Amino acid sequence: MTDASAEAGPVKVWDPFVRLYHWSQAALIAAAWITADEVKWLHMRLGYAVMVLVGLRVLWGFVGPRHARFGDFVRGPRAVLAYLGALLRGKERRYLGHNPAGGAMIVALLLVIAGTTITGWLQTTDAWFGSDAMEELHETLATLILVLVGFHVCGVIVESLRHRENLTWAMITGRKRAGDGNA
Repeated sequence: MTDASAEAGPVKVWDPFVRLYHWSQAALIAAAWITADEVKWLHMRLGYAVMVLVGLRVLWGFVGPRHARFGDFVRGPRAVLAYLGALLRGKERRYLGHNPAGGAMIVALLLVIAGTTITGWLQTTDAWFGSDAMEELHETLATLILVLVGFHVCGVIVESLRHRENLTWAMITGRKRAGDGNA
């Protein structure tokens, strides 16, 4: 980080939909976990809400503003591995939007969350009602969400410390420091 970038004012990065999606998704998934065994009707409704949110986020990934679009942050495996290697060497570049590892995490979370909601819904259909295999898959995917969230939180902490920037606060305000990132 250069002194000039520290002095630059904040710039808008995360639009209101991305921020609302992020925090709503976190709250709904937490509530779905809490209600999973005790309040089935609420758990199911929370799952449907999560399913709708994922669909909206996927749509927003194609039509939303620059840093919300998949084309801005989804990179191939080589770019993700190169970024992680640079991070381990302490030479990673700062991104104004998501870095390649963050982009990979978004894709992974969207896929696993979508799979969890779909397997939950399938258990309400005639074909899969009472299916132990479908229930097991649903529970495995739900657990995988927690694992991915753990990696996500660790990544946010590491990046916040490495770049001296509170990324959690940026996801609340929508703003990040201008400067040495890809503007």
